[in-house]
Amino acid sequence: MFGFHAGVNEYARVGVETGVVAANPSRLIVMMYEGAIASCNLAIKHIIAQDFAAKSAALSKAIMIIESGLRLSLDKKAGGEIAESLDSLYAYMSNRLYMANLKSNLAPVEEVVKLLNELNEAWVSLANNQVAAPTVRNSVPQYTTNLAKV
Repeated sequence: MFGFHAGVNEYARVGVETGVVAANPSRLIVMMYEGAIASCNLAIKHIIAQDFAAKSAALSKAIMIIESGLRLSLDKKAGGEIAESLDSLYAYMSNRLYMANLKSNLAPVEEVVKLLNELNEAWVSLANNQVAAPTVRNSVPQYTTNLAKV
């Protein structure tokens, strides 16, 4: 039974890696939002179950995605006010998740999930419609003023 789960986990990891390689920049942003949302939802379950180690791991993963993925991919020069606003929003979300981790509080995590879902909907629309693809710097998706069209 242990071998079965290890195989399934490896298959899932390869699937994610393959999806990342094949994804366009808009789809990569969507994947980061989906990962952060999934980690936050997992943290909510762990807070309810009072599994504090698992809660911390899930929230740390969500924070990492927001800070090292979404926030670092912002191109403030090309993105202008939208990139600056997103940077502030990402900083706010990370702070809320840090506080939720310290206090094992559901409300901040639920708030961040709501914000991430709203942003994700805009990027899903962009990725599906290919309205205008964000610019890419160092193979990392960038936010541009094209987001205003969504």
